Amino acid sequence: MSQNTAPQNETTPRNPGPGTGKDAWSGGGTLFAGVLLSVVGIIDIIEGIAAIAEDTVYARVGGYIYSFNLTGWGWIHLILGVVLAVTGWGILKNAEWAKIAGIALASLNIIAQFLFLPYQPVWAIVIMAISVFVIWALAHERSRTSATT
Repeated sequence: MSQNTAPQNETTPRNPGPGTGKDAWSGGGTLFAGVLLSVVGIIDIIEGIAAIAEDTVYARVGGYIYSFNLTGWGWIHLILGVVLAVTGWGILKNAEWAKIAGIALASLNIIAQFLFLPYQPVWAIVIMAISVFVIWALAHERSRTSATT
């Protein structure tokens, strides 16, 4: 009987190495999360400016329990959008603070979009779904990097 004593290197089928398979997909997910966070931030800035400039841009909602003045919503979206865009840029620059802040801000954006749901229902649901992906990608990246150290 012969025993296979060939040395196993880093790219065996059991250990495909970094940059392949699931890790590469989540790494690409992190890059995509940074781009999405930047784009969502820019769109929130535009939404905020539209709400601040003219209150008739969005439909009025009758007896909504979380109703704010649309100018107030405009300022919320403008400030949140600026912070989201800066954080997205930080994620693209691979800053550790940006990954942590990205998770927190994407969570805050889900809450803000939920409260803004009656004004733009379809768009708010799309942005909430994007924010969930951003949270997943950044949390998965953090768990993967902490497991390797």
